[in-house]
Amino acid sequence: MTDRKLLDLPEVNIAIFAFLLNLVWEFWQVPFFRDIVSASHWDGIKQCSLATAGDALIAVAAFSVTSRLGSGRDWYLNPGWRDMAVFLAVGVLATIFFEALATRALDKWQYGDAMPTLPIVGTGITPLAQWLIVPPLVLWFVRRQLT
Repeated sequence: MTDRKLLDLPEVNIAIFAFLLNLVWEFWQVPFFRDIVSASHWDGIKQCSLATAGDALIAVAAFSVTSRLGSGRDWYLNPGWRDMAVFLAVGVLATIFFEALATRALDKWQYGDAMPTLPIVGTGITPLAQWLIVPPLVLWFVRRQLT
């Protein structure tokens, strides 16, 4: 497959734009996490980059699920309410799962005192807001790129 054909795939564009936009968000939300502010510069970059790669994978997975449940891989060109609901729901559920895994079971990071959390599940509000704000922007950029 040539580079041009690869760059014409919506999944590749989803991954690229999701990575770029989520990387900015990850750095902006650093003050809401414990210990990352005091971590070395390189450790902070590694942690934010790894989280961003996970965000991009979640976006591609959400796109794929929406494609399978919806009207095919071109749904992003004119997403209906159902497409957006599925896309966002997959991301929100993945966020809740992975945040719980990272903050509790694996103890990879902890929320700081400034992080508001959802009652009962304990998921941080900024990771949830990230999924509700960034992915629609990703879709907008992908539409502009591929049309």
